Amino acid sequence: MAIVESDRLGVGVGLRAAHYRQFLLQRPKLGWLEVHTENYLSQAGFDWHVLQQLRADYAFSLHGVGLGLGSARGFSTDHLERVRSLVERVEPALVSEHLSWGAVADLHLNDLLPLPLNEAALDLLCQRVQQVQETLKRPILLENVSTYLRHHDDAMSEAQFLAALARRTGCSLLLDINNLYVNQCNHGEDALAAIAVIGVGMVGEIHLAGHLVTPHAVIDHHGATVAQPVWDLYRAALARFGQVPTLIEWDTDIPALEILLGEAHKAELIALHHAPLARRLDVIECGPQRSVQDDALANAQQSFAHALFVPGESGLALAQFNGEAEVRGQRFALYRGNLTATWEKTLANAYPVLLLLVGQEFFGALARAYGRQHPSDNGDLNLFGRHFSPFLASFVHVADYPYLPEMARLEWTLHCAHRAADAVGISGAELAALPIEALPLALHPACQLLQFEWPTLALWRAHQSADPGQPFPQMVRTPGRALVVRVLWRPDVLELTDAGHAALSALAQGQCLGAALDAAFDIDEGFDVAAHLQQWLAHSVLIAPWQ
Repeated sequence: MAIVESDRLGVGVGLRAAHYRQFLLQRPKLGWLEVHTENYLSQAGFDWHVLQQLRADYAFSLHGVGLGLGSARGFSTDHLERVRSLVERVEPALVSEHLSWGAVADLHLNDLLPLPLNEAALDLLCQRVQQVQETLKRPILLENVSTYLRHHDDAMSEAQFLAALARRTGCSLLLDINNLYVNQCNHGEDALAAIAVIGVGMVGEIHLAGHLVTPHAVIDHHGATVAQPVWDLYRAALARFGQVPTLIEWDTDIPALEILLGEAHKAELIALHHAPLARRLDVIECGPQRSVQDDALANAQQSFAHALFVPGESGLALAQFNGEAEVRGQRFALYRGNLTATWEKTLANAYPVLLLLVGQEFFGALARAYGRQHPSDNGDLNLFGRHFSPFLASFVHVADYPYLPEMARLEWTLHCAHRAADAVGISGAELAALPIEALPLALHPACQLLQFEWPTLALWRAHQSADPGQPFPQMVRTPGRALVVRVLWRPDVLELTDAGHAALSALAQGQCLGAALDAAFDIDEGFDVAAHLQQWLAHSVLIAPWQ
């Protein structure tokens, strides 16, 4: 596989949901946009729609966080296949992943965890990178990561590891300048020396971001402007590698777009003083990598994962790393904090009303209990909360609030509707032109039928109002039925009568419209066909089955 010169993209920013509207309306001038691969794996829903709209005006990079290339026994070929499908659809200018691991067997920690920098890990990474490149049919970029701990059996620096990986696989490097600085602070490493180790032409992309200084470590949190020492290192990197496609990352405490664009403008001004990206001199034709099965690496990762879940048994995991025992313990706790914070943040995004109902502190406790009982089994965090409703139904500490599992079921259905495939609702004219007795209509992919034993829908609606005086329903057993819909990309919920629910249930089971209406009339002889059809058409509930 030969290395191809990177496109001269200039400076870009990460595309985040908070800025969708401005990008769609204003199309600010930028070289390119980066998105996190895992947020688009479904290739459906509003996020996918925005990406498709913007592809006409911007080059895109897919930046993965879920493959976990260094996972000795947790690498998912199913996840890789989803990435391959996305790459084929998007045709991005760049595809990147991280020099890290994140899974053991079917347990995903959804973090960028530190690898030992030795020959065994290098062999494994070379095998995985080659596998990914052959699957995607293109070279990828590998990013250096920030870490809180270094392994005691490291045999080379991170820069030496990356350079060897690039030489052996033909991949390019995504040099995160902020991560170099963070590791310089955390481990006493020399960021300038790291830049000097990497060969001219190996770097195909640069990341810049902000960091957070804490008492125990510097954290690459992507939640601030780029610090001056990082700008200085950026200048040094450009002096060695030439103008490289550069990205401003900002993932937490998302600012106004103008601030993000201001950081991009700073990078553009600095890059103007340097020559374009240097052509790679050591073009490599890569041969097959030998199969690797390193039990020591796999066992070390297993003990690390175990210690994240069982704080009292971290001795074996901590023995892998350098440093004083107290410092190692404090820094390992940062990884444990990342795990639980990811659980809480992910569930809060999917279950905003539940968060309001139980409060931040109790919700955090629920997230930790849920994560330990149902740990993530996928590199796609959008799937993490799918067991939350049955978990709450069996969780003794919320037994006095039996409507909470129903609320979780409703919110998960809304979460799925946001990412459901799009389809065009059938129009009234199209419906009228088709024979009613032989009309096998289907429900829109975002539509799901629900049944409740409590006034869950009324409680959910009370939390959608901006009016703080909105009355809450009395939580007494009140059976009800509902339909989740999506109109103009916005999920919503319609309350249904028993007869309306019966009709839609029949359609969902593949029956024709005539049979569906018969099911409604069996329950309510006065079923208003015209009113229900009008409601269904207005909310794009019905689609032609051939869509």
